[in-house]
Amino acid sequence: MSNKTFTLSSELYEYLLSVSLREPEILRALRDETAGQRLSQMQIAPEQGQFMALIARLMGARRCIEVGVYTGYSSLCIALALPADGNIIACDNSEEWTAIAKRYWQQGGVRDKIELRLAPAIETLDELLAEGKAGTFDLAFIDADKGNYWAYYQRCFELLRPGGLIAIDNTLWSGRVADAADHEHETEVIRSFNQRLYQDQRVELSLVPIGDGVTLALKTR
Repeated sequence: MSNKTFTLSSELYEYLLSVSLREPEILRALRDETAGQRLSQMQIAPEQGQFMALIARLMGARRCIEVGVYTGYSSLCIALALPADGNIIACDNSEEWTAIAKRYWQQGGVRDKIELRLAPAIETLDELLAEGKAGTFDLAFIDADKGNYWAYYQRCFELLRPGGLIAIDNTLWSGRVADAADHEHETEVIRSFNQRLYQDQRVELSLVPIGDGVTLALKTR
């Protein structure tokens, strides 16, 4: 995992931030607090958050799903980009981390846009499908336990409308996916996921080397 774009040198990364990052103070404060937490490496990069917010605006997204909240940085980025009637279903199972998220969502004025569902995410996604929500969402972001990535992807695909977009985090895995000598379980899981997604002809793909690698999958049918 990486909470900066790992493919860039430190000097080039700082330059990128200096000429492109327009991070609201509320997001900077959340990122700073998260940096002091254990597992802080799970925090997405600020340039990635800004990128996803731009995508949400470009799409005119209104209904979104997030699988994996942690301390809420990505959901706050997207919520701030949504119109007044936009909303996010945020899936996580940690009361500890999402307590931080809720505090910043409230401070950021977007608490009413985010519906937090504390449960295993597969259960929440299955509930949404059972509620007849298939084909009704515009955007999904998957950033949770890697072993369930394919299960999350399949369910999010069903929940998205044609023309909807799924963004999947950590698909470059700090470069380890390209290391033939790396056979760690999570590395192998992400390699397998990337290959399965590449074979899915129902989507158009772009793996963007931002943050720890974000794959964009556009649902075409």
